Order: sequence, then structure tokens, then C-alpha cells
Amino acid sequence: MARRGHDLAILGVQAQMAVGERIASLMVGGPKARKETHWIVTEKVLVAGSAAVTLATGGTPRKVVRGYGRKVQANHRQLSKS
Repeated sequence: MARRGHDLAILGVQAQMAVGERIASLMVGGPKARKETHWIVTEKVLVAGSAAVTLATGGTPRKVVRGYGRKVQANHRQLSKS
């Protein structure tokens, strides 16, 4: 139980960092911001679907959190480059 709480806390911090980076890029505007906005929505739908499949096929909540965590880390790395 404590491990799950730790995983969720780390995910929360990483997600906030990614949100901040995305907001900064959206504030600049232009075609890149429009593309990013579209990608944000698409990505959320895909990740939610993946989480649903994981749970429906017997996956644990921890596995779902780890999946979200990997996606958030990838977003952070990608957004840090731009």
C-alpha cells in the first residue's frame, strides 16, 4: 500500500511538471501549439483506453499507474527538448 502511494506521489509531481511545460509551449501559440493541443487530446484518449484494457484483462492498479508514469516521463523528456 505504501509503495502504491509513493508511485502515485511521484506520478503527480511528474505530471505537474509536464503540464507546466505544455502550458508554456501553448502560450507561444502558432501552428506548433495547435498541433500540440490536438496531440494532448488524442494522447489522453489513447492512454485512458490502454488503462481500461489493462484493468479489464486482470492488470493491477499499480500496473496502470506505472503505464501512466512511463507516458508522463516520455512527455517530460520530449517537452524538455523543445
